[in-house]
Amino acid sequence: MSERAAPFYCPYCGDEDLRPNEQGHGAWECAGCNRAFQLKFLGLLARGLQPNSTGGDGI
Repeated sequence: MSERAAPFYCPYCGDEDLRPNEQGHGAWECAGCNRAFQLKFLGLLARGLQPNSTGGDGI
């Protein structure tokens, strides 16, 4: 995966004025609340995908 996944809004204030932070991959800064945060992919869950248990048609 060569493209960086960008967040759509700040998790603290909800503002959409985000820019990559110089701290490295996954680091972002918000111009609205002046906070910096980092997003990190932790991995896939061991249980995998579970079938829909709501009684739907399984689509």
